Amino acid sequence: MKTKPTYMFRLFMALLAFAIYSCQNDTTELPDEVTEEQQTTDDLKSALTPLAKQDLPEKVKEQLELTRENLAQYLPDALQITGVEVLGSVTTEKGVELSHRSVTKKENVIAYGNITDPASVHIGMMQNVYSGKALSETQNRMAAAASQEIRSGDNVMEITWKSGESTYRTQCFYRNDGIVWDNILSGLVMIDTEGQTESSEETMAQKDNNVQSRTYYRWYKRWWTAKWLWGSERGEMGYKITIYYSSGRVSNTDVSDWGHISLGKARSYSRIVKNSGSYGKCQYALGMCTPFGSLSYNSSTFKVSFSGIGSNVVANGYKSLYP
Repeated sequence: MKTKPTYMFRLFMALLAFAIYSCQNDTTELPDEVTEEQQTTDDLKSALTPLAKQDLPEKVKEQLELTRENLAQYLPDALQITGVEVLGSVTTEKGVELSHRSVTKKENVIAYGNITDPASVHIGMMQNVYSGKALSETQNRMAAAASQEIRSGDNVMEITWKSGESTYRTQCFYRNDGIVWDNILSGLVMIDTEGQTESSEETMAQKDNNVQSRTYYRWYKRWWTAKWLWGSERGEMGYKITIYYSSGRVSNTDVSDWGHISLGKARSYSRIVKNSGSYGKCQYALGMCTPFGSLSYNSSTFKVSFSGIGSNVVANGYKSLYP
């Protein structure tokens, strides 16, 4: 004699069927979600206007070749350019919008560091390099910079990079006079962290018939230079202190400072802390960084500091100069 299924058994079978259906739905929806995340680059490509000539401008060719040479010198086994493909030109508002989005997507590759110091170099997907608030802040900084740099009329190529066992692709924006933006080329720099110095010999500042009252001056200069991966100057920061003296006593002290960088941020401050007497003394606060990071200045401590993750050089200190 057959018995009818009980109420609890029917309920169990219904719940099991619902669970199987839900799992099936989750399985079928996951690829669509991944595809959506990867869609930005494809959308950008479809929004570009094809170029009649696929040849890169001579300046861009030169920059890529010099970049290859410098990477081979400083990062021989860590980073190489393995391919370049011209995609088209940005000619519409939609193309500009997608260009800005393509470089700030968290799934895109990002790089930072000073290639002359291989230990400082980091390359990876943005969402793996940053997390939480740091990720959103970096995306915001990149979006602000990209909106200023990438514009209608720019051409786009895709660069393929080899880093260890990983392969990355970046959208590189360029013009006839050179490269404008690339997440790897823009994030990496070449910097001599020790900086350079130069000083003068004793120089007469004012002639007078009275030898004892002749005034002389002496100056000292120190500066740091940031370079693109192809070797040309990208930015500089520094300071210069000058003392004026006679009979071995300082009568006045001057100081100047400067800081600038292409596709990045720079800050410079200086002040005199001892103006006359046996010597002159200044204090300086300087900083440069790529657009992925941020600089701040504290007036109470007279210091520049760097925050975020990116390529940077910061120098805070004092300099005394004697007759």
